[in-house]
Amino acid sequence: MDAALDEARKARDAGEVPVGCVVVRDGEVVARAHNLTLTNHDPTAHAELIAIRAAAAKLGSERLTDCDLYVTLEPCAMCAAAISFARIRRLYFGAGDPKMGAVEHGPRFFTQPTCHHAPEVYSGIGEAEAAALLRGFFQARRGV
Repeated sequence: MDAALDEARKARDAGEVPVGCVVVRDGEVVARAHNLTLTNHDPTAHAELIAIRAAAAKLGSERLTDCDLYVTLEPCAMCAAAISFARIRRLYFGAGDPKMGAVEHGPRFFTQPTCHHAPEVYSGIGEAEAAALLRGFFQARRGV
């Protein structure tokens, strides 16, 4: 999760919402990313999607069955779907997201009967630091 938090700090420093993600296989980071929605003018440029794309390209497969994904914020529905489609083995996330999260909040994507693959899910990993990054970012934007 430390590498994902490093990516979240990069996003914050670039003026992006501070979310970072890494894909790990056999204990090694194969891809890392942070949010780039503003930079790329792309609403789909979430850290998870960028990292999944990079891992798939590097490993030469659209199936990441032996990979784990670490992300600092609970994935949204779009990212949860991509995690399912990629067949990620385990999902570790930091802060929960009551407003847009789709794993433990909202649609609870992986529990739906239409979900073809559900990873093992571990939440609250690095939660305090991930939440602090997000709170600080939004407080600064609001001028609080």
